[in-house]
Amino acid sequence: MASVYSVSQVNNYIKNMFEQDFLLKRVQIKGEISNCKYHSSGHIYFTLKDGGATLACVMWSSHRRGLKFDLKEGQNVIAEGTVAVYEKDGKFQLYASSIIPCGVGALYQRFEELKNRLEEMGMFAREYKRPIPKYARKVGIVTSKTGAAIQDIINVTRRRNPFVQLVLYPAQVQGDGAAETIVAGIETLDKMGLDVLIVGRGGGSIEDLWAFNEECVAQAVFNCMTPVISAVGHETDTTIIDFVSDFRAPTPSAAAEIAVFDCQVFAGKIAEYERRLSGMLRTKFSSRLERLEQYRLKLLRLYNPAQKILQKRQYLLDVEGRLERYIHDALKQRRQQLAICSERLNGLSPLKQLMRGYSYVTTEDGEHAVTSVSAVKAGDNLRVRMSDGELMAEVVSVSEKRLD
Repeated sequence: MASVYSVSQVNNYIKNMFEQDFLLKRVQIKGEISNCKYHSSGHIYFTLKDGGATLACVMWSSHRRGLKFDLKEGQNVIAEGTVAVYEKDGKFQLYASSIIPCGVGALYQRFEELKNRLEEMGMFAREYKRPIPKYARKVGIVTSKTGAAIQDIINVTRRRNPFVQLVLYPAQVQGDGAAETIVAGIETLDKMGLDVLIVGRGGGSIEDLWAFNEECVAQAVFNCMTPVISAVGHETDTTIIDFVSDFRAPTPSAAAEIAVFDCQVFAGKIAEYERRLSGMLRTKFSSRLERLEQYRLKLLRLYNPAQKILQKRQYLLDVEGRLERYIHDALKQRRQQLAICSERLNGLSPLKQLMRGYSYVTTEDGEHAVTSVSAVKAGDNLRVRMSDGELMAEVVSVSEKRLD
């Protein structure tokens, strides 16, 4: 009976055969970079390929110090290192110690040419970018119905807002005819009046993602009237529709986070707005009550009819008092002036003069005063008034004599 070996024994035997092969200890391999991943530990995992085969490769973080450029999809490089078997899973791979560039791969060249041409056409211009609605209720999705992308989007949507309606167009996202189904999905969902579209798939090599680099897909995204979020691959993957879309999400899950608003956060904001509004209303109401009280007191004190009558009555009393004082003062002043005038008049009174011994001489009829001897002649009768009566006299003679 033939010997029976364990899997570990066989893998160990194959590993020893690789280690004994001098050619594989230091070999240079030329190929195109594909499926490149930078691990958080510092290691780089990638695949070298040509037209007929692929080879898994790894560069440990200790060898990255000598790497003078960043590895990108589609680069043609020459990697030097050791081909060995990873005993645990029985797979062989290249453990690269150095990598040098040797040109751009065919797919990457096509990618750059299409990118430059579409950019010159203005399809990447910011003025064509439409804002993503904050509160979308209907979200369209163009992706595979069996891929991880749709599950990630569904999980995120259920967690953030289960009330949002998801509309899936199951598109082929890889291989022949994939671009055409993606275009059909975009055009179909665009006619349904949705709020936003998510177009994408999970990660993969540049070949796996190539459908999203086709010009027809870019044109469909550009012509779409509904805002489009591109969600192709992982954060390090870049495709043409990332530049054409209205917003580029690094992953499908991130696209769902952007497209679907969190209802709990929204409810929290509404509650906060309600609290702030209630506070503002209370403050406003209190302010208005205070102002109303001020108006009430002002009306009571200044515009109350009884208060007005009382004020007017008090005003009339004040005016009456001032008028009485004014009349009293005026009468007093007039009495004083009258007394002065009376005294002056009394001093000028003829009777006063008569009391002193003087007399008042008039003609016999009493109509004309006799002030000069030239006005009379002998034989005229005169009327003489004195302080205690009057008498009639006859002029006997007239003689002129000046007193001065």
